[in-house]
Amino acid sequence: MAQGNAGDRPASAAVLVIGDEILSGRTQDVNTRYIANYLAQIGVDLLEARIVRDDMEAIGEALNALRARYTYVFTTGGIGPTHDDITADAVARAFGVDIGEDPRAIALLSERFSQAELNAARRRMARIPKGAELIFNAISKAPGFWIGNVIVMAGVPMIMQNMMDVVGPRLAAGPPVLVETVEADGVPEGAYAEGLEAIARAHDGVSVGSYPAFTSGGIRNQIVLRCRDAALLSRAAQATRAMIESLSKELAR
Repeated sequence: MAQGNAGDRPASAAVLVIGDEILSGRTQDVNTRYIANYLAQIGVDLLEARIVRDDMEAIGEALNALRARYTYVFTTGGIGPTHDDITADAVARAFGVDIGEDPRAIALLSERFSQAELNAARRRMARIPKGAELIFNAISKAPGFWIGNVIVMAGVPMIMQNMMDVVGPRLAAGPPVLVETVEADGVPEGAYAEGLEAIARAHDGVSVGSYPAFTSGGIRNQIVLRCRDAALLSRAAQATRAMIESLSKELAR
């Protein structure tokens, strides 16, 4: 079920994080960072991330917008056994397909739970949209699923990561994104902003960003350059380092 983009364009992706607990601040979203790093390593561009509440219409609206725009949409959260776990139903509605207990999912859950333990709540995790492929989960056995270009995964980070390892090898991978970091300590952003813009313009295809951080030793500036072309990235990084070195000498006078 792997899919790719037309021509030489890299596959694109979005993440849809589902859950009131994320929006309330009770739970920190660590899944998006993991997915972003994973996709960068296999050459899939993560271009957007959204967080929506546990609401059927909100999930469906976001899902339909994202799946029309990107090669893949990864959702996390809302496939557990409680009443507010409505992701599977929202996905089925978005695709216009039926949903019901899937014998394959029941078989997987039966590997962990006895018939007495497999109550109505746990059987909710076996409700899968018609036509979806299951995503195996070695940790809790409750599966995720893949339908169209939408990959539905658990919100629990350890389980989500396990599911990502299952689907990852089947994605339309491309050249990985290479990264160069240039330290700009002691040089304020305002001093190099204009020069950095010129470097970015001169090296089309290189993503250039400046990231300041406050540390115990003061402000630490890092310039991060990303590109799939190693030679182009190297030239941009060399130009950036030369600029910072020149500015450092000027500021030291």
